[in-house]
Amino acid sequence: MPRPALRSRSLRRTKKNTPGGRSKIHYSKPKPSPAVCALCKGRLSGVPKKLPYQMKRLPKTKKRPERPFGGHLCSKCLRESIKSSIHLR
Repeated sequence: MPRPALRSRSLRRTKKNTPGGRSKIHYSKPKPSPAVCALCKGRLSGVPKKLPYQMKRLPKTKKRPERPFGGHLCSKCLRESIKSSIHLR
């Protein structure tokens, strides 16, 4: 029986065959959910789908797009908000 931390059904289980001919179960961490836009809740392009410790190791330019509100708003919502703010003036 696996240790209590590995009994969670949220962990991915993969069967691996060892060189000795035995089969073992390997447990992997769950995949993180994708980054979403703050307005339309759509998936953000240009933001990798990685775990926090993997994101920490990436350079800043690989974590989000290089534009205003990059990593928070998708390009479509950003374009619409800029257009609407110009019309309000």
